[in-house]
Amino acid sequence: MKILVTNDDGIYSHGIHILADSLKAVGDVIVIAPDRERTAAGHALTLHKPLRLDEIKKGYYAVNGTPTDCVNLGINGILKEMPDIVVSGINKGGNLGEDVTYSGTVSAAIEGTILCVPSIAISLVADVDFRFEAAAHFAVGLVRLVKEKGMPKDTLLNVNVPNLNKNEIRGVKITRLGKRIYDRNSIIENVDPRGKKYYWICCNQ
Repeated sequence: MKILVTNDDGIYSHGIHILADSLKAVGDVIVIAPDRERTAAGHALTLHKPLRLDEIKKGYYAVNGTPTDCVNLGINGILKEMPDIVVSGINKGGNLGEDVTYSGTVSAAIEGTILCVPSIAISLVADVDFRFEAAAHFAVGLVRLVKEKGMPKDTLLNVNVPNLNKNEIRGVKITRLGKRIYDRNSIIENVDPRGKKYYWICCNQ
């Protein structure tokens, strides 16, 4: 089984290395990920500058682009054969509600799906003290299941794993997307030391 792994936290994120190492038990893994953090990059595709690929170690490639670029470049440009599955993650933080439209992690899986490759996005619901091992263990189980049974066409899995040890996770629940609102109260205005205004976007619900 050929597995393409990517993320939006960047090639040096601890989560992607734990994920890739774990998935080697299932198949041949190649990692193509952004060369820096690209959180909330959405489904952006780089069209107005060249993309550059650097091999940082055997089977691990950094791209000066978005998660979507990484998947598209991998499938359409770099890989000699179509991967059997795309796995994006492990994201530092959940991807829930409308946030999936901003998420580079989920968008990478969307790109894989568009290119007719079964795709999974894996996110760890935590802000600190990330326990990536349980999420990686769950991802391996899912990939094995897809290898055995396949996935429906034009379907991706957006998986959010609680920040627990694997023996503390009680089961799996399929649900629908909730609501996450970025409204007028989500914009925080401040002034820098030179007197110029600047803004932070944050979610309050």
